[in-house]
Amino acid sequence: MFTPHTDGERQEMLKAIGKKNVAELFNVIPEAFRFPEIELPDSLSEMEALQQFSEWAEANNACGDMSCFLGAGAYHHYIPAAVDFLLHRGDFFTAYTPYQPEISQGTLQAIFEFQSLIINLTGMEVANASHYDGATAAAEACVSAYHHFRGTRSKFVLSPLLNPQYRETVRTYFGLLEDAQIVEPENSDSDSLSALIDDQTALVMVQYPDFLGNIMDWSSLTRTAHEKGALVAVCANPIALGMLKPPAEFGADFVLGEGQPLGIPMSFGGPYLGFFAARKELVRKISGRIVGETVDKDGRRGYVLTLTAREQHIRREKATSNICSNQGLMALAATIYMSLLGKSGLRKVAELCYQKAHYAADLIKRIKGYRLVNDHPFFHEFVIECPTAVSAINEHLLEHGIIGGLDLEKHYPSMKNCMLIAVTEMNSKAEIETFAEILAEVAHD
Repeated sequence: MFTPHTDGERQEMLKAIGKKNVAELFNVIPEAFRFPEIELPDSLSEMEALQQFSEWAEANNACGDMSCFLGAGAYHHYIPAAVDFLLHRGDFFTAYTPYQPEISQGTLQAIFEFQSLIINLTGMEVANASHYDGATAAAEACVSAYHHFRGTRSKFVLSPLLNPQYRETVRTYFGLLEDAQIVEPENSDSDSLSALIDDQTALVMVQYPDFLGNIMDWSSLTRTAHEKGALVAVCANPIALGMLKPPAEFGADFVLGEGQPLGIPMSFGGPYLGFFAARKELVRKISGRIVGETVDKDGRRGYVLTLTAREQHIRREKATSNICSNQGLMALAATIYMSLLGKSGLRKVAELCYQKAHYAADLIKRIKGYRLVNDHPFFHEFVIECPTAVSAINEHLLEHGIIGGLDLEKHYPSMKNCMLIAVTEMNSKAEIETFAEILAEVAHD
């Protein structure tokens, strides 16, 4: 962190506001909730800092020359060179939030195109631009549903096979709301979730494909929810939507998810992009920004921010959300990626992921000691029950330059020795076969 002020300057500022030290600025916060004193290392010069960060960066392979079979929300996809080339143009790279439309037409048009592409991908009627990541998009769907019912319904049913980080974020959002009820049943099938919907339910949230990779048809659940007056949110993998039926076709009210697969590198978990789409009648209840297309006084096409129910624009108590960064640069990356691939290109990527994942699953389930757990059709992730601890297997895989799958026991204690494996278009046939061979070695040890 660059600290521009000297000790003398800080004392002068404190004296001007009548404080003896920085600690007095935080007296209004109960001591139990203050951060403890942090022991920071000695300051470094610019040269020393660059050397230090370079050393740390060398430890980050970011897949690189390694084979990656880890997914669970962040995926190793190919990013065309044109994405970074266009993204780093100065007129985009340095652009701030487009508050002044007369000087922000390029940025506004890019956001409008992003919304249009998300609408085409999900089959919904409106989309915003956008949220921090998939987890905050999921939480904001719950916020939208709560506001839609004006607080008269405050029960949220979350599928247990919704990404654990998404569920955790929803609990964080609603943890201090006394009337909120977060229900997370043990079973994830449509009947079990439907049985929990009542006249207090605001929203039911499921994943498509789910966290374990299963492809489920949520038509029956959606019908039941709507019959009882509740809304349904579907967290979708955007690459999977290149070949699967869009959630709009089985009646989803909100479709949201993590946009990282759309041309954004894994980058240690961020910055990412939460996409969010909805039915038109819910547009005034969704957070984030929406760009609209209009014409100026001379009849020329133009773009403007519209329906920005943010605390900067209206009274705070009437704002639908205070977290609505448009993640403009990440939205632009996704826009470029989807534009480059087009409908047929996105379907091709999805088909490659699907075919390679099924090839990998077929190889691995033949190895003695391994069992394919998925009992539903799956997209590009699947679960394998292993003959020993997943952590030990992953250590062995790393020795051979392979990043293994997710140890599911961390999130689902009953799934001991179960590994969630992700396969994308980046995994060659040879890599998949080597992966299976190393897994076989572990089983034979």
